[in-house]
Amino acid sequence: MTTFVDQVREMGVKQAVIAKSDEVVERITAGMNVNDIRSALRGDEPRRPNPRLRPHADGFWLHIRPSFYHNEITRVYPTFHLGWLSTFMFVWETITGIFLMIFYTPSPLIAYGNMWNILANVPLGQLMRNMHRLGAEVMVIVVALHMLRTFITGSYKKPRQFTWVTGMILLVLTLMLSFSGYLLPWDQLAYWALTVFLSGAESAPAPPVVNQNVLLILQGGPSLGAGGLLRWYLLHVLLMPLLLGIFFFVHYYKVVLHGFSLPPGREEIGDDTAKRVPRTERTYFIPDILTSEVMWTALLSLFLVAGSLWFWDAPLEHHADPVVTPLHVVAPWYLSWSQGWLKLGDKMLVVGFIPLLLVAFIVMPYFEVGKSRRYANRRVGLSVASLFIAFMLVSNWMGTPEYAVESSPDIEVATKILPEEGVSSLLGVPPEYLWTGAFLPGQVLEGNPHLTYALADFAEQMALHSCTNKESAEIGGIALPACKPDDNKMPDPYSELVIEQYQEGLLKLTIHIQAANPENAEENLYFLEWEGFRHEDANYEEECTYINKSC
Repeated sequence: MTTFVDQVREMGVKQAVIAKSDEVVERITAGMNVNDIRSALRGDEPRRPNPRLRPHADGFWLHIRPSFYHNEITRVYPTFHLGWLSTFMFVWETITGIFLMIFYTPSPLIAYGNMWNILANVPLGQLMRNMHRLGAEVMVIVVALHMLRTFITGSYKKPRQFTWVTGMILLVLTLMLSFSGYLLPWDQLAYWALTVFLSGAESAPAPPVVNQNVLLILQGGPSLGAGGLLRWYLLHVLLMPLLLGIFFFVHYYKVVLHGFSLPPGREEIGDDTAKRVPRTERTYFIPDILTSEVMWTALLSLFLVAGSLWFWDAPLEHHADPVVTPLHVVAPWYLSWSQGWLKLGDKMLVVGFIPLLLVAFIVMPYFEVGKSRRYANRRVGLSVASLFIAFMLVSNWMGTPEYAVESSPDIEVATKILPEEGVSSLLGVPPEYLWTGAFLPGQVLEGNPHLTYALADFAEQMALHSCTNKESAEIGGIALPACKPDDNKMPDPYSELVIEQYQEGLLKLTIHIQAANPENAEENLYFLEWEGFRHEDANYEEECTYINKSC
């Protein structure tokens, strides 16, 4: 065997180093040396035998990718590159998640403090958390669109039924992976979103002993606490990624085994020619597909980084408090449909229907007998799919507080302007601008733009939840609509904000809202005193910079 020293003696140092570098690169790429890589990037014809095929046969990373593709599927349509982007998002979440894991401990005593440490003290910590959270949202969207594209193009039909099954499992795991990360910040949003989820699990149509034990496993104890946080953390960083990785490789194996399905109109009905790609219609993975995927990866990375820097912040509310229930507890947007269904019927029926729907999606390819993938021959199926999408969009809207949630309008106003916790224009006013006195909604204060802004917000919220029985009325310059019999609004209300010195170093903020019964002026339909307190020496920057965006 020729050693490097022998090569130096034979060829000289320079040529020996070049030869050794070629050898190292060829081992790493499983067959391509430096010149092969350069010629591929230039788009030159490969030498024979083609070394660009060996990484697929002999390498680890590319053995699950076809060495060549049909020209028809290298364009944006019909795949829209959603399969590769789904894979990339999993890698993205893994990298950003590992960074956050370094600075996080799954304990209710310190988890919330860890989140603030990541945001305030860890270099690039807030950016990394934003990218991880935004990446989770994007991953859900991309995987869902990938499954939708597969259905619309009929790519789930024989022989790809099991590929569809693994895709459905990956979709469910993606949703669970995203949701399991919801609890980890241990703030109010996390705690109560999981509490709603667990209440649904408790109502599953099963014997009580089964539900109680499932609930005990998910909570880690009689109530949600340290045991539950640790279990959901392990689900998020260990079990879910492991399962997703296993089914990811099975999914890719099936895709390579059966080939990428061609556009529906490209094949004869009942034919599957994806594996029979004529030599004249091939596009090789190296370099064309590889460089295309690198471009799409770069564009998505740019979107995620730019979005996390300038347009989107991962929410972080106050520390989880089992005693204080937020006014509107909502599920993540990608699970809002389930919350919407709970407003329509019995919880047990709804919770039991969800797994039945999942099973129906999984077995659907095995029961659909139609061989044609062409759109014109699948009008019924595509119409049903369109109706289902519309139903899910409406269900998502039904899961919001705007649908079938009748809360008192005065409470809505008070919790918006002076919440027990969370974002508020009034909480964003620096302590030195909280002047003592009584102030009306929409009042303009000379030399106090901060409180003026909060009073303008007060007026806007009052107008949103009020109406008038007079010819015309307004609050802070905002005209009120006429009252209707079924309106859940306050007729001709009176409101004010009172700021007073409660004790040394402590201010008391009180919102007064009063609305008389139009049929009996001596009777109050609404009468509210809503109180809050602010320390005069509070660290304004620390309190407001992240939570209260109005600061």
